[in-house]
Amino acid sequence: MFTGFGAVIVAAGKGSRMGTRESKQFLDIGGRPIVVQTLDIFNRLPWMEEIVLVTGEDDVPRCQDWISEYGLDKVKAVVPGGRERQESVYLGILQLHSEWVMIHDGVRPFVTHEEIAACRDTAIREGAAVLAVPVKDTIKQVNGQGLITGTPARQSLWAVHTPQAFRLADLLRAHETAQQDGFTATDDAMLLEHLGLPVAITEGKYSNIKITTPDDLVLAALMTRNKEESDS
Repeated sequence: MFTGFGAVIVAAGKGSRMGTRESKQFLDIGGRPIVVQTLDIFNRLPWMEEIVLVTGEDDVPRCQDWISEYGLDKVKAVVPGGRERQESVYLGILQLHSEWVMIHDGVRPFVTHEEIAACRDTAIREGAAVLAVPVKDTIKQVNGQGLITGTPARQSLWAVHTPQAFRLADLLRAHETAQQDGFTATDDAMLLEHLGLPVAITEGKYSNIKITTPDDLVLAALMTRNKEESDS
């Protein structure tokens, strides 16, 4: 049985690795800010009921203007984030009323509707899901002296992307438990792992890049140009 979904788009970081004065999520590719392109993907999903954008406190007004300008009518709230991503996500999910929630990075503007729907379906079937791709490279574990201490089996390793999909009640409980325990996670799936709840993998595409560095921005511009040419 299908149940309602909301989404939290996280775009509150400063992105120091990009080396630009402007935050990475507000840089322009293809004539629109990156975060607008990301929001538009979720806004066009017919089954997505509500969207919350989490951004920096000083950036709330211009994001609200863009939501109006670009007709992003499913964005119900723009809220300022916290000091860390974990706090920003929590502030976002507090605004939602849907039974299910997807958490997505504002700087992943190339995720497809097919990937999002596949993550949704896995979550409904398994209880929680993350989009991910198999690791291509051999991974080494290294100690503080720069010496290799182990080589995990590559077939067991996945690079985790977003969106990540959860029951809203489970994710709220996971965040609140983490706050009580003083536990910090690098993604929301890790918070459910902390509770002992299972999270399933949904295989995505390598094109679902996270725009973090200048090289990523160059690749994103090329991907945007190729998409425009293929659509024309």
